[in-house]
Amino acid sequence: MRVLVDTHVFLWWVEGNRTLPAKARAALADRENECWISMATAWELAIKAGLGKLKLVLPVKRYVVDHVAANGFRMLDIRMGHVGRVEALPPHHGDPFDRLLIAQALEEGLAVVTADPVFRKYGVKRIW
Repeated sequence: MRVLVDTHVFLWWVEGNRTLPAKARAALADRENECWISMATAWELAIKAGLGKLKLVLPVKRYVVDHVAANGFRMLDIRMGHVGRVEALPPHHGDPFDRLLIAQALEEGLAVVTADPVFRKYGVKRIW
């Protein structure tokens, strides 16, 4: 299975937060799955850290690179097809980072590991 990891899920996974449900943990732990972290997630983390809304033990660049590598995840770049899909999305979700993740999931055929039930309104398979 190919999955895109939402920002909060990436943080909870890295931190070992037990709030993450068993189904989500199993999807991330299964080495047969391709787990993707969007550059939008790195960007969101950088914005929140820069504004003092998020405290990480490492600078964002190193935090993301180290934890992506340590977990066997892959980075998903933002492409024009993703941007075009964002423009065409109905306004169910107002968060620009989540809208980009939704567009990437639709464009790339990825399920999304997220607590956010609104992703389903876009026809995205949600793992939670």
